Amino acid sequence: MSDSSYDVLVIGAGPGGYPAAIRASQLGLKTLIVEKSMWGGTCLNIGCIPSKALIEAGKTFEKIDKAAAMGISVSEKSLDMGKLQEWKGGIVNKMTSGVRGLCKGNGAELANGTACFTSATTAEVTPADGSAAYTVTFKQAVIATGSVPIELPMFPFDEETILSSTGVLDLPEVPGHVVVVGGGYIGLECGQMLRKLGAEVTVIELADQILPGFDPEIVRFVSRKMKKSGIRTLLNAKAGGAKKDGQGLIVSVDGKNGPEEIACDKLVVTVGRKPYTNGLGLEAAGLSTDERGFLSVDNQLRTAVPNIFAVGDVTGDPMLAHRATMQGEIVGEVLAGKDVACDYKTVPAVVFTDPEIATAGLMENEAKEAGFDIKVGKFPWGANGRALTLQSTDGFVKIIADATDNQVLGVAICGPHASDLISEAALAVEMDAFVEDLGLTIHPHPTLGEAVMEAANKVLGHAIHVMN
Repeated sequence: MSDSSYDVLVIGAGPGGYPAAIRASQLGLKTLIVEKSMWGGTCLNIGCIPSKALIEAGKTFEKIDKAAAMGISVSEKSLDMGKLQEWKGGIVNKMTSGVRGLCKGNGAELANGTACFTSATTAEVTPADGSAAYTVTFKQAVIATGSVPIELPMFPFDEETILSSTGVLDLPEVPGHVVVVGGGYIGLECGQMLRKLGAEVTVIELADQILPGFDPEIVRFVSRKMKKSGIRTLLNAKAGGAKKDGQGLIVSVDGKNGPEEIACDKLVVTVGRKPYTNGLGLEAAGLSTDERGFLSVDNQLRTAVPNIFAVGDVTGDPMLAHRATMQGEIVGEVLAGKDVACDYKTVPAVVFTDPEIATAGLMENEAKEAGFDIKVGKFPWGANGRALTLQSTDGFVKIIADATDNQVLGVAICGPHASDLISEAALAVEMDAFVEDLGLTIHPHPTLGEAVMEAANKVLGHAIHVMN
């Protein structure tokens, strides 16, 4: 390609980058989007989508054992990991090709390769096919390069025996025993998925509870389910290192009961993610990161260099795909001169553990710490007819409201399809709804959504299907 000039250069085609490129193109800006290897980014290729595909497979495999209660007998169940991986790959390929098609269809120009700033208005693009690098000039740029798993010095990833959250999604067979270092949401999603598929699982967590930072009342349900399924959890424990033992590993752990060694086939390290800005040439563009590696942005996603913007994981927590997408859409409009900014009140969070967890707005402890006088309404799934038919009665819906006027401050859901139900809660928080708005809205029966209505009425003291 010869040297070219663009209105907008977008670096990275993940859930933040490709919406930015699409929106900018829709608004008439000549846009180039450069992606190193994975159209759709981590989320579509090696994160959200493939992990949820495997999690759903694990749930389905486990459900077969529950069918007997319904009078359904299955003589023998088996798992073909090759076919499972093929199915997962088909979903990923469909979505990533869709991203390319959407970008191209909306008028953006696509480039496979890497981009490195050479100034605040120029960048060198190196094609992935090995052809000659070329220079592009741009009026504005968007950095959307995402994040990568944090690697611990004592556990260097080889993606064969020591796995990152990427490698654990590509296992050719179910391991005999897996040790998971890190009891956060990624570690527990992976650990529970592997357990449902048949692996023995041990989770090592440095804190005094799994899912550090989450409502302890919710954590108890997940902990209980893990214990019931046979997952061993070591809290206040530190993994110190690993040594080869045949085809597997011996992991040394220092826990509450002293040091021990755990033999395993695979070690999965999920201790968080860090922003990825390697090779971007930030200094040449006049940019620098903070002490954690993030790029600081204002409410229009503008960095310290006025014509360069950043979205997604490189801008800090929460590192969530839906936050990145919203930022991408907003920045696309800012690039076109529209007077818009990030002013969302909540970024809902979802954890695909068993039971699922979803939150929006302030949690109970956060509302108290913020100085609110609160009222709480909680409705258990055991009192919901639809949950009973699904054989999923662990957990509850909890609504946190301002005691002075009943405004909804936050919602926490632990239980079946929490990930689907949280959107109603996020809308309630975003629009400054009151508990009455939820309680007086007729929810169809029999559905899981009724639990949100019931929890709202519990706040008001007149719930029907649970004692007030």
